Amino acid sequence: MDTPILLILILGGTALVIPTINLILKRESQRKVAALMSILALSASLLIIMYQSVVTPMDLKLSSTVLFRNDLMGLFFAFSVIIVSLFVTIASIDYIKDQPNASVYFSLILFTSLGMSLLSFSVDLLMIAVSWELMSIPTYILTGFRKQDSKSNEAAIKYFIMGSLSTGAILYGISLVYGMTGTTNLFRIVEESGRIANDFYPMGILAMLLLVAGFGMKMSIVPFHAWIPDAYEGAPTTISALLSAGTKKSAFVIAIRVFVIALPVLQLDWQLTFAILSLLTMTFGNIAALTQKKITRMLAYSSIAQAGYMLIGLTVALKSDFGLTGVLFHVFTHAIMQTGAFLAAAVVAKNIGSVYLDSYKGLGSRMPFTSFTFTVILLALAGVPPLNGFWSKLVLFTGAIDGGFTWLAIAGLLNSAFSVGYYAWIIKRMYLDEGEITKVNESSIFKVVLISITIIIVITGIFPGPIYEFARLAVANLN
Repeated sequence: MDTPILLILILGGTALVIPTINLILKRESQRKVAALMSILALSASLLIIMYQSVVTPMDLKLSSTVLFRNDLMGLFFAFSVIIVSLFVTIASIDYIKDQPNASVYFSLILFTSLGMSLLSFSVDLLMIAVSWELMSIPTYILTGFRKQDSKSNEAAIKYFIMGSLSTGAILYGISLVYGMTGTTNLFRIVEESGRIANDFYPMGILAMLLLVAGFGMKMSIVPFHAWIPDAYEGAPTTISALLSAGTKKSAFVIAIRVFVIALPVLQLDWQLTFAILSLLTMTFGNIAALTQKKITRMLAYSSIAQAGYMLIGLTVALKSDFGLTGVLFHVFTHAIMQTGAFLAAAVVAKNIGSVYLDSYKGLGSRMPFTSFTFTVILLALAGVPPLNGFWSKLVLFTGAIDGGFTWLAIAGLLNSAFSVGYYAWIIKRMYLDEGEITKVNESSIFKVVLISITIIIVITGIFPGPIYEFARLAVANLN
C-alpha cells in the first residue's frame, strides 16, 4: 500500500477517534490516553517511513492515485516533520496538563501532521492545495488554543487572515498554471510545456509571483513574514515549535517540487528572485532577533533568518548538486534544533512564568539540565562545529559558491557569524549573570525530550554522513 494512504489511515483515523474519548473517560484520564494514542500513531508512521526509506527505496514511484509520488524526497520531509510532531506531542503531556479539551489538542496535532506528510508526497497542484489546508486549519485553532489569553486570540486571528491570503494566492497561481497547461499534475506540466505559446509568458510570471507569495508566507520569507513573531509569541510555545520546525518545512518541499520540477520548463527564471529574497530574509531576521526582549520573538526572527539560509539552496538548485541537498540537510537539522529551542523556552516559561530574556539570568543554577541542553541547541543554531547546524550551513554555502552565487555565500557566512551574538547573549544570561537562586523542579517529560534532541544534534554533528547521504539520494531521485 502507498505510504501516503497508510499515513491517512493511521494519522487520520487516530485523529478522528481521539475526540470520542471525551464521551468515555473522565477528564483527568483524557489527556494521557489522547497523548498515548497520538504518540503510538506518530511512532507507527515514523517506522513506516523509515522502513520505506531503508528497505524499499528503489520501488518508490507514482502512487496509484497519481496525486502522490512515493519517493525519497517525500520520505525525507515526512520523516523530518513527523519527528517534530512526536517531540511536540510528548512535551505537551506536561505542558497542557492544566488546559481543558486536551483530546482535541492532540487530535489537531495529528491532523496537522497528516497535512504536512501529504504535502511531502504531493505532485498534483490540487492535492497540494487540499493538503495545505489540512495542515493549516488545525494550526489556526491550536494557535488560539488558550481562549482566555488575549495574545493567543490575537495571534490566531492574524495567522488566520494571513493564511487565508496565502491560500488565495496559491489557488490563483494554480488556476493560471492550469490555464496555460491544461493539467495540475507537476509531471504532466513538464510534458505539456512544449505546447505553451510565448504569449502566455506574462501569465507565467504572474503565476510564479503568486506562488512565491503564497508559499513564502508559510516559509516565513521577507516580506511575507509579518505574522510570524506575533503568532509564535501568542500560541502555546509547544505549538510555536510545531509551526516553526514543522509547517515551515512542508512549505519548502512544495517549493522544491513546484519551482524545480514545473516552473523551469515554463522558461521562468526565478533564481535571482530567490537570491534577493534570501539576502533580505536572513539579514532582516538576524538584525530583528538581536533587538528582541522576549525569547519567543527572538526565536521567531531567528527562524526567519534560517529560512533565508534555506533559500540559498533553492537559488542554486539548477546549478549545483549541493543546492537542494543543502536545503534538505538544513531542513532536518533546523527542524530538530528549532523544536528543541522552543520546547526549552516552553519549560522555562511554564516553571518561571516569563518569556522575557531577563528572566534567564542565573538560569544555569536554577534549571541546570534545561540550561545545558538549551546551550547545545543554541550553539547548533549558530552553526558552531561540530554540531549538526554547522554541516548543513556548510553544504548550503558550498552550493552557493559552486552555483556561481559567491556573494550570497559570503552574505550567509556573515549573517551566520552575526547570529552568534544573540545566541551567545542568552547563554551569558544563563551562566554569567546573577539571578534568583531558588532551584526549579524540572519536568521529567521535558528532560526526556530535550536530552533526546540534544543527542540527535550531537550525533548528527559528529556523524553527518547518513543524513547527508539520505538528502543527496532524495535529490538525485527527484525527477
